[in-house]
Amino acid sequence: MSARHRLPQRRMCETVKFEHGGQKYHATIGRYPDGRIGEVFINSSKVGSAVDVNIKDAAIAVSLALQNGCEIEALRKALLRNAEGEPEGPLAAMFDLLEEAA
Repeated sequence: MSARHRLPQRRMCETVKFEHGGQKYHATIGRYPDGRIGEVFINSSKVGSAVDVNIKDAAIAVSLALQNGCEIEALRKALLRNAEGEPEGPLAAMFDLLEEAA
């Protein structure tokens, strides 16, 4: 297993708000000094709900994967999509937003 590459204490970050499936989300993306994404925090507008807990857990798993060498594009492609290629879940929707902004 590769060594985890932790982010520095002070790091670049950006916050995005988006909606998916009628639910509002708020995501903060932390970056390494070279601009690579190294962590993701996501909250839903329904604090404490199952949706909120699930998206927070998913963001932690994504952050750990990124810090252990997984490429963001591999994660983006692995997430569920419908027949038209649109994201099925909020994590895929967030990655699509980041892709569009790049």
